[in-house]
Amino acid sequence: MLGALMEHTLASATILLLLITDPLGNIPIFVNSLKAVPSHRRKWVILREVLIAFAVLLAFMFAGQAFLRAMHLSEVSLQIGGAMVLFLIALRMVFPPPPSDNPVAEHEPLIVPLAIPALAGPSALATVLLLVSQAPERRLEWVAALSLTMIACAGALLMAERLQRLVGSRVITAFERLMGLVLVSIAVEMFIRGLKALPQSWPA
Repeated sequence: MLGALMEHTLASATILLLLITDPLGNIPIFVNSLKAVPSHRRKWVILREVLIAFAVLLAFMFAGQAFLRAMHLSEVSLQIGGAMVLFLIALRMVFPPPPSDNPVAEHEPLIVPLAIPALAGPSALATVLLLVSQAPERRLEWVAALSLTMIACAGALLMAERLQRLVGSRVITAFERLMGLVLVSIAVEMFIRGLKALPQSWPA
C-alpha cells in the first residue's frame, strides 16, 4: 500500500526534496531580497534562513504523525492530495508565471519570504510529512535526506549571484523547467498509486 513513497531510497528522497525546495528556482528571490543587505552579511543571512527552514521541516517531520491523527487524515488521502500539490508546483516550474516587478526589500529579511515559503513551503512540508507517515521506521534516513537537501540548498544559494552571472537567467530557467518535468512524472506516479490504494482503505 502506498508504495510510491515506501520505495524511496535515501538518494531518491533527497532528489525529491531538492525538486520541491527548488534552490535554483529560488535564486532570483534570494538575490532580489538580499540587495539591501550589505555584501559581508549576505552569506550569514542565507545560512540563517536555510537553518530556519531546516528546523521547520524537521519539526514537521517529527510531528507529522500526530498532525495526521489530530486532523483525522488517512495516508491515502494525504498521498492523493500531496500528488495534486506536487503536480501544481511542477506545472509552475514548467510554465512559470510572467515576471512581476516586486519591490526590493529595504531591510534584512527574516524567516519570510526566504525560509518560509521559499524553502519550507507547503509542498515541502507535505512531502516530509508523507515520507515519515508512510515509513516511520526510516525516520533517520529521511532526516539524512533532508539534511543533504538543505546543504545543497545552502551551497546553491551561497553561490546565487555568481551562478546568475555565470550561466545567465535563461539557463537557470531552462534547468528549472527540466526539473519540473521530472516532478510532473513523480506527481502522476504518486496519484496513480494513491488511486490504486483507495479501494483498500474503504471500510468493509
